Amino acid sequence: MRIPYSPTLRLRRLTAELKQGRERSNLTVAQAGKALGWTASKISKIETTETRRITPGDLDKMLDLYKINDHAKREALHALAKDAKQRGWWSKYREVFGDEALPDFEAEASVIRCFEGLVIPGLLQTPAYAEALFQGGRYTGTEEVAKRVDARMNRREILSRFNPVHLRVVMDEAALQRIIGTRAIMAEQLRHLLYMAKLPNIDVQVLPFTAGSHAALVAPFSILDFPEHLAPSIVHVDTVTDSVFFEQPKDVARYSATFGDIQGTALSTTQSARFITDVLTSLESD
Repeated sequence: MRIPYSPTLRLRRLTAELKQGRERSNLTVAQAGKALGWTASKISKIETTETRRITPGDLDKMLDLYKINDHAKREALHALAKDAKQRGWWSKYREVFGDEALPDFEAEASVIRCFEGLVIPGLLQTPAYAEALFQGGRYTGTEEVAKRVDARMNRREILSRFNPVHLRVVMDEAALQRIIGTRAIMAEQLRHLLYMAKLPNIDVQVLPFTAGSHAALVAPFSILDFPEHLAPSIVHVDTVTDSVFFEQPKDVARYSATFGDIQGTALSTTQSARFITDVLTSLESD
């Protein structure tokens, strides 16, 4: 069964509450550990999410020490601890997503702002396009490609679920003009892109070549925003070897400003739909 939430974000929220409880009690990490008969390292690993599983007994001891006695609050924190132990569907694709899985964070994002310079963003790709894309890289083994395509298609569920994520995409014209696979595969991809762009929770904007130099002539990136009570925004950047997450407010602010700049430079959603339609028409008529 697919879990509709992020275990990692639930754990982060729990540990943030515990850290705040300790600080309100005017206890250092060492003092809290001594009072509980634990090492300071154990408290530190819990607060930094290095320890992913917190037993109900240990949690109760910490709540008692920090004088968190409100019954509803304690129940809520126990629920977070229970949710944090679950494994998402992405856990079986660890070799695809790595230790910090992007879908883990996408699961509870309310808004995803994405810039892509060279290819159609992963959440809007068709199976055939994704397969051709992976075949063009180093991962050319049939089974490896199939698993990567399957993982990417599973990510798309957040766009069509109940209360779907709002996806705001800005893509460079190069992503539309580059033929990935065959012309038929590319045409199918552009038709799918136009269909998805009509959905109320998806905005697609194109940065045409005529825009010239723009603020995002850098690696593609995504900004994930979460419900206010859950977690602050984070930035995800894909590299050749790994996924990188930026969480410092100053870093997120810079990427947010960059995204705002390119949104202003890009065509409107209506103009972009016409632009994509023209590219599709040209592709099908050649």
